[in-house]
Amino acid sequence: MVLEEAFRNSREKVVDRWVDYTLSSYESSIFFKSEKDKFSNPIGANTREALDRLFVLLSTNADSKEFIPHLEQIMKIRSIQDFTPSQAVAPLHGVKHIIRDVFEKDKKTKGLSAQLYDFEFSVDLMVLSAFDLYMESRERLYQIRIEEIRSGSHILTDAKCPSKMVKPDQPLKETKVQQS
Repeated sequence: MVLEEAFRNSREKVVDRWVDYTLSSYESSIFFKSEKDKFSNPIGANTREALDRLFVLLSTNADSKEFIPHLEQIMKIRSIQDFTPSQAVAPLHGVKHIIRDVFEKDKKTKGLSAQLYDFEFSVDLMVLSAFDLYMESRERLYQIRIEEIRSGSHILTDAKCPSKMVKPDQPLKETKVQQS
């Protein structure tokens, strides 16, 4: 079996494991993994779609510029989460180990692991691009935040609700009643 055919035959299994691995990094991973409706679960749906496209591009030695839209699809979501940069891009790197594991478990593809050098190099380049995109998204978020503070619009978005001003743990001010 040639490598291209092995990639095509393993695509669904690899992508399913890659999506599972990526979604496991979220706190609500059970929901993201189980909910299939893309409107109820946009994170899960976008992750699945992007990783599927990325796998196709990786397995066909596509130009690295073709990765950008799909990486942005994932990194924009992960950049607004509480992930460090390394946590945000780590799941992308996992496909190298997943493909080796899938190939090693199949008798037909077991000998192909030695031919994965170009695939793994493409994964490394993809991860570096993802890191850049993550940092660009974070920078954009911080710039928006700074602009909100400068313009004063943060008062509208960050202001406390009027009912919050009456704190339940503070006793109400007592008024003195004059005794006559």
